[in-house]
Amino acid sequence: MKKLNRVMCVEDDPDIRLLVELSLSTVGQLDVLCCADGSAALASITAFAPDLVLLDVMMPGLNGPQTLQALRQLPAMQGVPVVFMTAKAMPAELESLLLHGAAGMIIKPFDPMTLARDLQPFWKYGRGS
Repeated sequence: MKKLNRVMCVEDDPDIRLLVELSLSTVGQLDVLCCADGSAALASITAFAPDLVLLDVMMPGLNGPQTLQALRQLPAMQGVPVVFMTAKAMPAELESLLLHGAAGMIIKPFDPMTLARDLQPFWKYGRGS
């Protein structure tokens, strides 16, 4: 079975982007590409070909759900799990994001030492294994 290797992070906060990149690349030993917004993600996602996308919910321009909708229009993104990151941990919010097609949600603040491990269940779920 293929393992999780490449993660794209889409996050407008530069501090959180840096923390995710360090966490996933250094601790998780993953190949990571971080984008500051949904438009940048859409421009580079096909070339990067991520195994999983970590997507902020609230961003200027294209928000998380709008970015997910645009990603799902790309043939290369069919079946790639998308996990939202949000500080809003309300059950209704999670339900809404799952209805948008998300594999799950990571709550901010997250633990940088376990983020890569925390993504594994969503990777497995998204791949149907």
